[in-house]
Amino acid sequence: MEMRRLGVQGPEVSAIGFGCMSIGIADVYTSSVQDDAKAVELIHHALDLGINFLDTANIYGDSEVKVGKALRGRRDKVVLATKFGIVLGSDLHNRGVDGSPENARRACDESLKRLGVDQIDLYYLHRVDSQVPIEETVGAMADLVKAGKVRHLGLSEAAPETVRRAHKVHPIAALQNEYSLFTRDPEQELLPVLRELGIALVAYSPLGRGFLGGRFRSVDDLAPNDWRRGNPRFQGEQFARNLAIADRLQEIAEEKHCTAAQLALAWLLRRHPDVIPIPGTSSVARLEENIRAADLSLSEEDLDRIETVLPKGAVEGERYAPEMMKNLNG
Repeated sequence: MEMRRLGVQGPEVSAIGFGCMSIGIADVYTSSVQDDAKAVELIHHALDLGINFLDTANIYGDSEVKVGKALRGRRDKVVLATKFGIVLGSDLHNRGVDGSPENARRACDESLKRLGVDQIDLYYLHRVDSQVPIEETVGAMADLVKAGKVRHLGLSEAAPETVRRAHKVHPIAALQNEYSLFTRDPEQELLPVLRELGIALVAYSPLGRGFLGGRFRSVDDLAPNDWRRGNPRFQGEQFARNLAIADRLQEIAEEKHCTAAQLALAWLLRRHPDVIPIPGTSSVARLEENIRAADLSLSEEDLDRIETVLPKGAVEGERYAPEMMKNLNG
């Protein structure tokens, strides 16, 4: 597995990481792993195949507990990332943010306990709290580094200027953002700032929440409690048009003798040497499929063609429901 560095002085991680949301919350995706033993087996298989970068969060149900069980006897082989800051509301589309220094300290101790570890390798602020200056939040996170509880700091869905302010308080190793052929928002302003500061971009939802992987043909293919049913991109005509856009990638994938998911991941890897995608899955077969994307070779002509058939801005609908959109680009 190709390795990439998290920031200028951060650890080396596998070019493809593993997003652990799907092994924690039961009512997020259609196929989530609820059995602890199966979750541990899936993580172990990922590690055996060369992935060393695991990404979880304190709000992902019992994901941290399952990750902790999987790490027993393998902790030194893993770069472990988790997050704090999001406060769950009445449902998955209604969330608040608490970036207070008190919550940073409290949440870190709680995550360490659930994970069963002494130190977190990469600790993210999951969303920026508009009511707390970023200097205060990152200052408290920096204190966790001094205390030996955290090695490196990260932010998620932060605006470029916020990243600059945070980086002045303490070096930021990584910025996590939704990024894929379906969501190319970071390209205009965020990526240039990250490269200027030497910060890696960790791309979550690199398969467009399933659109780019051929995971479904109808909203009815999603479980009744799948949160995507409430996502704007999955509504009515927007769903149909977005599915048609994703289908264009399948034609190129067939020519390259790979899957659309592999092509979407390979596009991220080959176009951006400082981007680390973290696809999540509950399936061993999908896991193996995703990992093989790291071996896929794409020419500049291939990359340009992919971007021609899936042009920037073609996708219809916001990334999240209005309540959650308020917490982006903070």
